[in-house]
Amino acid sequence: MAKMQTTLLLMAGLMAAQASLAADDFRVTYAGSMGVVMDKYLGPVFAKQNKVNYQGQGQGAYGMANLLASKKVVADVFVSITPGPVEILQKAGMAGQAIPVASTSMVIAYNPKGKYAEKFAAIKEGKAGAEPWWKVLQTPGLQFGRTDPVSDPQGQNIIFTMMLAENYYKQPSLEKAVLGDVQNPKQISGEGGLLTRLEAGQVDAASGYESATISAHLPYIKLPDEINLSNPRMSKEWYSKVTFNVKDSTGKEKTLSTQPLVFYAVVLNNAPHPKLAKEFITYLQSAKGQKLFEQNGYDKPKGGNL
Repeated sequence: MAKMQTTLLLMAGLMAAQASLAADDFRVTYAGSMGVVMDKYLGPVFAKQNKVNYQGQGQGAYGMANLLASKKVVADVFVSITPGPVEILQKAGMAGQAIPVASTSMVIAYNPKGKYAEKFAAIKEGKAGAEPWWKVLQTPGLQFGRTDPVSDPQGQNIIFTMMLAENYYKQPSLEKAVLGDVQNPKQISGEGGLLTRLEAGQVDAASGYESATISAHLPYIKLPDEINLSNPRMSKEWYSKVTFNVKDSTGKEKTLSTQPLVFYAVVLNNAPHPKLAKEFITYLQSAKGQKLFEQNGYDKPKGGNL
């Protein structure tokens, strides 16, 4: 009996210690495409400098923002791509001012060992006679991957990119021919696993942010500024001309517009470690943080605070 009580006490002590450790974790939530730079570089370096236990969690930025707003997930910092997810938190009273920390552009990533790799490589290298990228993507049987436009900005941005390409290349119905329906289940997967699926050969090509594609060491096709959503100077006269409608998780239809591909970091108002959270954002803005962003394919931050 005494032995059993001792065992129970030890187990209770262990569980309490684990709970205490979890409470002391410094938690950063982020847009799913940032997994490599956050969990392999920025997070561990910050943790080592500050002697804290870093925990990172990424998924589609809109989905993560809604989890944070409903308090189903508690974290210290949220790093979003585009202003929209941050605005969800600000409207919910869960976040204050957000700071731009990096930027990127849309690209078309492809599997270097796939059956269409040679065609994509010819486009990437600018070889004479190479088919246009948008024509290759319409090849019967080619599997294209993208993320959910309801929960993830990248899922929205690839649709905008194709709509802009339709105008730029003067190719009516290009967007429909490449993507099918807005929420095409044959193409859509979670953001965090999209490039992994591409690398594994489950899809032949995929939408991507240049930053995440470089971090994953995958080849990609750069797109003109007119369609890659990277140039704020083109927002008003060009990017803003395309919109589309989507039904949210409640079935309500809403109209979506383009937003700049800038990454914003914000301290959550219910952050367990608000001081560390502010220090983490300062670190992201620092020369050391910016160098790690750059080494992983990210561009400098653009625009002002939100």
